[in-house]
Amino acid sequence: MIRQPDTQQGPQPDVQANSQQAVHQTVRQAVRRRRTSSRVRTAAAELAAGHIFRRAVASLALLGLLAALHIAGISIQLPKMSFAWPWQKISSGSTTNTDLGPWVLQKIEGISRPALGEANFTFLFTHRASRSIGPWPCWYASTFYAVGHASATVELNPGPSWWTPAAGHFQLRTFSRPGLGKPGHVAVTMVLPLPQLPQSAHDVTIDNIPSRPTGIQHSWTYPGLGCGVLLRPQFSPSVLYSLAQQIAFAKSRHSAAITRPLISTAEAEAVRTIRDSFVQPTVNALGYRLDKFAIRWAAGRAAADRLRS
Repeated sequence: MIRQPDTQQGPQPDVQANSQQAVHQTVRQAVRRRRTSSRVRTAAAELAAGHIFRRAVASLALLGLLAALHIAGISIQLPKMSFAWPWQKISSGSTTNTDLGPWVLQKIEGISRPALGEANFTFLFTHRASRSIGPWPCWYASTFYAVGHASATVELNPGPSWWTPAAGHFQLRTFSRPGLGKPGHVAVTMVLPLPQLPQSAHDVTIDNIPSRPTGIQHSWTYPGLGCGVLLRPQFSPSVLYSLAQQIAFAKSRHSAAITRPLISTAEAEAVRTIRDSFVQPTVNALGYRLDKFAIRWAAGRAAADRLRS
């Protein structure tokens, strides 16, 4: 009996599946590594470009934000940043600057409200009224405690003619310019008109809540015999308010105890408003540090001292 030779059998199905899965996994890992390295290179390139062109990107982003706020009808002061390419370097060592000054002055020329120096003060006044009723006396007097409020104003933007170069009312000195990661250094000196004291009684107010009568005197005929009917209209709230307002206005113009804090607070508010809201943000946005800021007063310190006295 002849025995048939054994025939070779092919690979088992599970061995084939495992080998195919290993191949696919190797391919996926290679693709994943290529994608990851590509993303890393792209991100690194974007970061490098953003760092190199950061000033140009920042100026365009600020311009887009300003346009969006304008379309939305929102008015807000944003720092201005000039567009610049990275190869436009700023040299250092200069003591004058023809570009920074106009930027700062433009901000100041946009100021529309004056600075206010405010003061509250108290005083006593007596109001007396009398009318003749034949042979009988008819008079009434009352002393009042009043609380007044007055303001001195500083015109922060006197007008275009005030800022002409010939007037010499604005000076910006540049000690160094920004470069190599260091800020520049500047100093700003301005001249403004003296603080203005209240110009009329309408610029002074009386606080009705704490104001009150402190004493009353009257004739023996008051309020009988028609005396009260004749005198009461002269003590109405409107009459007393107007009288107190006139007295408070005179004090806010001539009393050193009131004019002194009015002027000093107005000057301090003017310095704080221009420096903190206009000059400082502008020079910082352009890469500078404000080393010194000063305001001088146009009429001189002697005139200011006379106003205080």
